[in-house]
Amino acid sequence: MATATRLRRLGAAAAIAAAASGAYLIQPSVTAADSSRANPVAEVRQRISDRNASVPPRTAQESALIGAGAGNPLDILVIGGGATGAGVALDAATRGLKVGLVEREDFSSGTSSRSTKLLHGGVRYLEKAVFNLDYGQLKLVFHALEERKQVIDNAPHLCHALPCMTPCFGWFDVVYYWAGLKMYDLVAGFRLLHVSRYYSAQESVELFPTLLRNGKDKSLKGTVVYYDGQMNDSRLNVGLACTAAMAGAAVLNHAEVIGFLKDKKSNRTIGARIRDNLTGEEFETYAKVVVNAAGPFCDSVRKLTDKDVKPMICPSSGVHIILPDYYSPEGMGLIVPKTKDGRVVFMLPWLGRTVAGTTDSNTEITLLPEPHEDEIQFILDAISDYLNVKVRRTDVLSAWSGIRPLATDPSAKNTESISRDHVVCEDYPGLVTITGGKWTTYRGMAEDAVNAAIKSGKLTPQSGCVTSNLPIVGGDGWDPASFTVIAQQYTRMKRSHGKVVPGVMDTAAAKHLSHAYGTFAERVAAIAQNENLGKRLAHGYPYLEAEVAYCARNEYCESAIDFIARRSRLAFLDTDAAGRALPRRPGNSWKHSNLPKMHGFMMGNTMSSKICEFNFCGYIN
Repeated sequence: MATATRLRRLGAAAAIAAAASGAYLIQPSVTAADSSRANPVAEVRQRISDRNASVPPRTAQESALIGAGAGNPLDILVIGGGATGAGVALDAATRGLKVGLVEREDFSSGTSSRSTKLLHGGVRYLEKAVFNLDYGQLKLVFHALEERKQVIDNAPHLCHALPCMTPCFGWFDVVYYWAGLKMYDLVAGFRLLHVSRYYSAQESVELFPTLLRNGKDKSLKGTVVYYDGQMNDSRLNVGLACTAAMAGAAVLNHAEVIGFLKDKKSNRTIGARIRDNLTGEEFETYAKVVVNAAGPFCDSVRKLTDKDVKPMICPSSGVHIILPDYYSPEGMGLIVPKTKDGRVVFMLPWLGRTVAGTTDSNTEITLLPEPHEDEIQFILDAISDYLNVKVRRTDVLSAWSGIRPLATDPSAKNTESISRDHVVCEDYPGLVTITGGKWTTYRGMAEDAVNAAIKSGKLTPQSGCVTSNLPIVGGDGWDPASFTVIAQQYTRMKRSHGKVVPGVMDTAAAKHLSHAYGTFAERVAAIAQNENLGKRLAHGYPYLEAEVAYCARNEYCESAIDFIARRSRLAFLDTDAAGRALPRRPGNSWKHSNLPKMHGFMMGNTMSSKICEFNFCGYIN
C-alpha cells in the first residue's frame, strides 16, 4: 500500500512538473533583450574574447578603491570574493555600474573551493517536492537546472556534463529511481544535459568495474544513470573575479574590511575601512551601497554594524576526501541517494583522481575548517558497502571540510525553518546581505543581490543583467580539441642540472592547460617554452612552473597557497605532492623566481593552515 501510494504521488508530481516546466520555460528573457542594447556589454565581450587581454595589476585595483572618495564613490562595494561575491561584481560591472570588491584572503579561499564539485539541480530537493507536495522546493530545482546549463555554457573549459550511476539492489529501487530521474529529465526541459537510462547489472559493472555486484545481503539488480554537471570550482571562481576585473570592477584579494563608514545624519552605510593584508596599510573606500557576500562569515560582517545582530547563518559542515583514480572509472560517477543511515554518499572522478563524500553536520564557523578523523572514516565505511575493492585509510590523498552557509531570513516572521535557497536582505540601510543558496545558482543569486543594491542606492545601470549569456575568461570560443595545438606547437623547456633541455609537451600537460586556462592556454605554453619554465611541479601531475608565472601576472596570485590550492588544485588532490612542489631551499626548482625558502605546509593529509606565504615578484614582468 505504501509503495503504491509513493508511486501514485510520483506520477501525479510528474504531471505537475511537466506543466510547471512548460510555463517556466516560455517566460520571456529580459536578459537577451537588455544585452542587445548595452554598449558596455559589447566592450566587455570584446575584451574577454581578446586572447592577449590582461587584467589590471593589483596596484591599479587598489588605487581605484582608494580613489573612491566621498565625492566620487563606487556604486557598489562587494565584500567577499567567493562565487557569489565575484558573481555580484561581474553582474554589476556589466550593467555599467562602478564596482569594487574586496576579499580578506584569496578568491575562492573559503567554501567556494571546498565544494562537491557538482553543478546540480538537486535530485533530493525534487524528491522532497514530490512527497511533501512542496512547490517551493520544485521551483528551487527548476532554477538550479536552468543555472546549471548556463554555467556549463559560459565556462565550457572548466565545466562539463558527468554521468552519475545510482545502484539499485531491489526491483522497487529500479522502478523508483528510474521514474524519479526521468522526472528530473522532464523538469530540466530543453536544458537537459543527456537523457537518463537504466543499465542491467552486467552492463553496470562493465561501466563501473569497482561496483559491488553481490554482497552479503544484497544483489545488484541494475543501475540508473543520469547526468549532472561537474566543475573545477576555484578556477571557475578565479575566472569570475578576473572577468569582473576585465569588465571594469576593481577587485582586490587579501584585503579585509575592518569597519564601516556611516552617514552621521541617516546612519546609512556609505563605505568601508579596508586593510591590505599584504602590506598592512589601511584606507577608506566610499560606496553608495555595500553588498555583504561573505558566505559563512556574513554575520561577522553584519556585526561590524551592530554587535548585537541576530545571526542568520546556521553552518553545516561538508567533508570530502580524495582517493586514487582506480576507485572510479574516468567519466562515470557513483551516487547513493540513501545509505543505511539515510545519508547521501558519492564517488566522482575529478582531475585524474576520485573525490568522495560527503558529511552534513552542524559545525562552528572557523576560517580554516579541518575534517575530523571520524568524518573521514564515515566516508570510507559508507563507500566500502558499494565497492568490490578494499577501501583503505592509507589511500586518502587529501581531505578537506567546507562550511555550507544555510540561511534564515532575519526579516521573516517565522525563522524556524532553515532554507537551502538563498536570502537577500537589507536589515541595515546601505548594507545588502546575500547568503545561502549553492554554487550552481551563484549567477542568479548575484542578479538578485545587484537588483536589491540598485533599489537600495537608487542606482542607474546602463543595462539589465546580461550574465546568463556571458562567457568567463578563457571560455569564449574554446574548443575541446584545442589541446592538440598546444601539444604539437609547443615544447616544455626546462632547467635540469644547470642546463636548459627540451621536453615533450605531452597530452596530459596539454589537456590540463587547455581545460584550466581555456583559450589563454597557449600563453601559458609560450611561457613554458620561452622562459624555460616547462618543468613539472610534482611527479605524476601535469602542473608546470610556467603556470606559477602566468597566475602571478594574470590571476592575482599572491602566495604559495593561492597557487597550490586555488590556481592549480594540487593541494586538494594530493597534500604530499603539494609539499614536494614547494621550493625547499635556495637553488631548487623555483630559483628563477627568486623565491625565499618555504617551510611548514600540510600535515596529516588534510588541508592545513600551516602553509607559509611567499612573494611572487620574481615571476612578474
